[in-house]
Amino acid sequence: MAGLLGGVLQAPLTGIFMIIEITIGYELIVPLMLSTVVSYVTSKYIEPNSIFTKQLALSGELITHHKDKTVLKLIDLKQIIETDFYPVNINANLGDLVELIKKSHRNNFPVISGNNELLGVVPLDRVREIMFDKEIYNSVQVKDIMTILPSVIEITDSVKEVAEVFKKSGVWNLAVVDKGKYVGFVSKSKLYSVYREKLVDISSD
Repeated sequence: MAGLLGGVLQAPLTGIFMIIEITIGYELIVPLMLSTVVSYVTSKYIEPNSIFTKQLALSGELITHHKDKTVLKLIDLKQIIETDFYPVNINANLGDLVELIKKSHRNNFPVISGNNELLGVVPLDRVREIMFDKEIYNSVQVKDIMTILPSVIEITDSVKEVAEVFKKSGVWNLAVVDKGKYVGFVSKSKLYSVYREKLVDISSD
């Protein structure tokens, strides 16, 4: 009975003390410990989760000392999207872009088409050396200085998938699209900040 509890429930101490109390067989504590530990270790090797926690683990809702997946699952992507970027039209020129730079505190300017489709981005570093040359404001087009984004994420992606894209791409900001339409950006710093807050909440609980 103790071995069964230790293996199925993965609760060896519960199995040992419950059987001792039921049978009042304190002299059995050594064989109970041996059988329960063997059962527990064998069960843990074959299946890391008990009969009670297996379904939670499969759905990603089990909170253990490995909390990363659980914390990421609790974060809603829409809550960490930043929309205070100034989009610039693909047909705009450098002069138009400079006007947006004057109003923005961001370093990236998403390039969009007439129907809000995300086409690329213009990093501030790309125009820093030419943005004060007014003579080329009309001749330099945004489409000539924009860069293609190496990675974008869909608004329907999970935060876990977003974290994987951050890891693989090495970028600091990821553009978010809704079926190709520009929505905003997710920054690695924003994700880490919200992650830490969620982790503190879980740990305090």
